Amino acid sequence: MARKQKQKAPLSWKLLSAGFAVPAGIAVRKLTDAAWYGVRGTMPPKNPAAPGVGWSEALAWAAVSGLAVAAGRLVAARGAAASYERLTGKLPPGINQGTS
Repeated sequence: MARKQKQKAPLSWKLLSAGFAVPAGIAVRKLTDAAWYGVRGTMPPKNPAAPGVGWSEALAWAAVSGLAVAAGRLVAARGAAASYERLTGKLPPGINQGTS
């Protein structure tokens, strides 16, 4: 049985992805820290697994940061894909139009 050849992503797609991912990551970190401070009045835990951090605080930070990171990845991926499509006239490798 022949194996499918995986299509290599062009360098322009990789650069666009990184160009969107880095600022999105920085923005997500700053926004989550600011939101946590605004709601809780303290800075978020640097290490939620540390013994001095309570379970409720650790779980809350995991939920908040996990949701924020997922949303940031989505924004970065969609922005990079839209820019790639605008520049090349076609979707980037591995991105399908619409749903399944």
